[in-house]
Amino acid sequence: MQADGSIAAALGHYTVNLGQFSTAAIDRAGHLASGLPLASFAGKSALARQVHALVQRLARHGLLEYRLSSPREKQDLVVIEPQVAEYWPQPAKLGNGDTIVLSRFAYLRRRGNEMVLESPRAGALFRICDPAIAATLAALSQPQKISKLRRHATSLNLDLLGLLLDSQMLIKLNAKDGDGLRVNEGDGNLVLWDFHDLVFHTRSTEGRHADPVGGAFTHAGVVPPLPAIRPRWPGEKFALHKLSTPEPISPFAKLLRERHSIRDFDDQHPVTLAELAQFLDTTARVLSEWKNGANFDGGPEVTYSARPYPSAGSAYELELYLAVSNCEGLARGFYHYDAGGHALVAIGASAQQLQALSTAAEFAMDAPGPPQVLITIAARFGRVSWKYSSIAYSLILKDVGTMIQTFYLAATDMGLGGCAIGTTNIDLFAKITELEFHVESPVGQFALGRGKAPPAAS
Repeated sequence: MQADGSIAAALGHYTVNLGQFSTAAIDRAGHLASGLPLASFAGKSALARQVHALVQRLARHGLLEYRLSSPREKQDLVVIEPQVAEYWPQPAKLGNGDTIVLSRFAYLRRRGNEMVLESPRAGALFRICDPAIAATLAALSQPQKISKLRRHATSLNLDLLGLLLDSQMLIKLNAKDGDGLRVNEGDGNLVLWDFHDLVFHTRSTEGRHADPVGGAFTHAGVVPPLPAIRPRWPGEKFALHKLSTPEPISPFAKLLRERHSIRDFDDQHPVTLAELAQFLDTTARVLSEWKNGANFDGGPEVTYSARPYPSAGSAYELELYLAVSNCEGLARGFYHYDAGGHALVAIGASAQQLQALSTAAEFAMDAPGPPQVLITIAARFGRVSWKYSSIAYSLILKDVGTMIQTFYLAATDMGLGGCAIGTTNIDLFAKITELEFHVESPVGQFALGRGKAPPAAS
């Protein structure tokens, strides 16, 4: 609380300014440390509006959690930890005639000494403080009517069930949904997802969880680093260096050895539109297209294509989206690469969204500046999961690997610089494209541009 009426939140060396507020609002905000009931600022008074604005700003920065407590026993039943900035607790309405069941994407696990309920679809996770609630959740693995739950579950809390329904941890069944084993949960595209694949997608990217991401060296104080080269097995050794030449024997072998990541780009001499067109033509353009029947009786006809890189089952599910910051002949903006028509199509993105993409890439690469062209590799997941079970997401990531190596080799061959990026924000991409994260979403990124020339030797 500052003397001029402003409030800031501080975590270590990181500070967030939250704005200026009245003395009464600052006094009320002081109760946030121990807990401030949502109902206490739900009114329309000037004080309630100020406190509500402050709380919303804290929430957007991920600085709030929400406690559902038992008034009688004065203890927490559940603590809700938001995973996305937009989360706000809003219990959905439930009546005695409603039938609910746990989403097949929801899972209860141990975290330290706590039990947490999570789902890749949810904007928050629920820390379970009362073991009786865990028992109720277990019963909801089968569809249950609210009226029946009220008769048999002593720990039933309709507010909690409403919050779980709002977070898509629970789903409400209709008569046509039957046993609820694999209903579409309100979105037919979810039928194509296996549980582990959707969890992996959301937890190995940014945007839908609040865990640390990237080079955090989490285990540095517990386990020593592994050596760069694996210790040799004790069996008989067959030396190969006498059979191979010390220098590359072909232009391709030479290209492989010259390939390396470049993070520092020459913004005085950016990549040109002609070079970008050649790069995309070399690496990603559709070369041919054909149709073939699915290899099972009664299977529908499926369209396929061929492109310069390999793809599992010729699915070619990967799509390229370009955030252009500095390209001679092409305006700053966000574009989709139409691989069939070999064309760039502009997509409306705000300056703030473009800046967020570039800044995140710069940070992830530990680079001195943003990439001239940031290529986001997105997947149309259904192209692979329609056919493959259990391995769909794994196959998509393998395809991303082959595409990134293709990018590296093409950039090296053209005298350009490139760098693979290990993280990407699926929530930001969803906001820009208005595509659901489980329909088409980022699975990789690559920075492209003209690398700075190394300083001349003196």
